[in-house]
Amino acid sequence: MDSRRRRRQAKVARCESEEVSSIEWEFIDMTEQEEDLIYRMYRLVGDRWSLIAGRIPGRKPEEIERFWIMRHSEEYAEKRKLRRT
Repeated sequence: MDSRRRRRQAKVARCESEEVSSIEWEFIDMTEQEEDLIYRMYRLVGDRWSLIAGRIPGRKPEEIERFWIMRHSEEYAEKRKLRRT
């Protein structure tokens, strides 16, 4: 019984993660084909980023989610405008 408790505590400890400020994120550049696929997949499956990333070779779910957040967030709208000029 004691060993079970230790294993459970170890699992809980591993699940804790450090939060990272979104201000520090770099912009993710996607090709037009990747963007199109992300939009179409999002309409089909919602925010299941790992499923969407599985359809785009070389992309991680975190990158897809970050791209989506930056593209649809008001916070990043001004930064996108400045970046284009």
